[in-house]
Amino acid sequence: MNAEFVHSALQQLADPADAAHAQRYFKTGPGQYGEGDRFLGIRVPVLRRLVPRFVGAGLPVLLELLHSPWHEERLFALLLMTTRFARGSDQEQAAVYAHYLANTQWINNWDLVDCSAHAIVGAFLERRDRTVLRDLAVSPSLWERRIAIIATLHFIRRHDFADCLAVAGLLLHDRHDLIHKAAGWMLREVGKRDQAAAEVFLRAHCRVMPRTMLRYAIERLPQAARMAYLQGRIEPLPSPPS
Repeated sequence: MNAEFVHSALQQLADPADAAHAQRYFKTGPGQYGEGDRFLGIRVPVLRRLVPRFVGAGLPVLLELLHSPWHEERLFALLLMTTRFARGSDQEQAAVYAHYLANTQWINNWDLVDCSAHAIVGAFLERRDRTVLRDLAVSPSLWERRIAIIATLHFIRRHDFADCLAVAGLLLHDRHDLIHKAAGWMLREVGKRDQAAAEVFLRAHCRVMPRTMLRYAIERLPQAARMAYLQGRIEPLPSPPS
């Protein structure tokens, strides 16, 4: 199985109407975050249903697909990489992880990051040093910064919040709305599992957090609490006695 075989199969599923919608939805115009991206017009559920058929494709094939100018081919490559990682030996997982971080310039839209960062980067780092997340969080690349925060979803689901809170702290002054949304989303995920842990972070930083980040983080709180945060009426929690 080679990349051209997969490419031909995906081309047969292309829908020009869906492609035109996706070009607008993913902000592909001049100066927008997805500038120049090209779409075949294949919906995500369709791609997911194809994964079992092509799961045997080798890593070189997946990397060739990841370098495709077509968005859905890059997305499909990442869906296959996450499946390969989940089923792989330690050696195979290390190879997927290394190639993932070596090719972040192709993981260049929010959906591509969101379907893969926690499943590959987060999962690989579960029992390893996580310093790389701090490095990614201060990267000039928008997508590497998003990878840093989305990767922490793997830990959050295991009630391990320290890395999410640390990375969110590094992103407090980020200028991009896609980072504000991602960080707020992850903080909300922390709050679902441990509102007290989220509350410490929110109380300390709500006055300097980007508005979008704050709104996403407090979305599930009661209205009175949300308004208190948005109006800056929430006081930081007192420091524990030394």
